[in-house]
Amino acid sequence: MTTIAAELDTSGLNCPLPILKTKKALAGLSSGQVLKVIATDPESVRDFETFTRQLGHTLLEVREDSGQFHFLLRKA
Repeated sequence: MTTIAAELDTSGLNCPLPILKTKKALAGLSSGQVLKVIATDPESVRDFETFTRQLGHTLLEVREDSGQFHFLLRKA
């Protein structure tokens, strides 16, 4: 089981706000810690894939549940 260090709910926000808030939240974590992000913007799936690839973070999980997208990111 993955230990989640912090959780961020960006429900109702559209691009680029979920990514900007995630970047800020990750800045407060140590390398290797995991951040859970909840978003409702369908574009966020592609945005988080690109974000993690470009910045070297690891996207551990992406799942959709009743219109909410759940992401687990491990800080590089």
